[in-house]
Amino acid sequence: MNTLVVGDRHIALDKDGYLVDLEDWSPAVADALAAQEDLVLGAAHWEILELLRAFYAEFQLSPATRPLIKYTAQKLGPEKGNSLHLNSLFKGTPAKLAAKLAGLPKPTNCL
Repeated sequence: MNTLVVGDRHIALDKDGYLVDLEDWSPAVADALAAQEDLVLGAAHWEILELLRAFYAEFQLSPATRPLIKYTAQKLGPEKGNSLHLNSLFKGTPAKLAAKLAGLPKPTNCL
């Protein structure tokens, strides 16, 4: 099992780099996970991460790409709820990477 060190905390990650315990998530953990991906989180990233966490709270699952795009379009409008915008923020793997950074489980239909 992998671990992520954030301050004085050692946080368990699964083999794919997702949190083992979803309760370990915090904005600092998201920043540390993003740094592992050579990504610096900006306001546009946080908007999507917060949206994903709301989706998970409502449905108890991490959305795959299409539901993520649809949900984002419903909540934030079509200029943000499209694959081009989400792919540019999350390196072409928005469902997987955004779920990881939001401290959520890997979407079930993502390889």
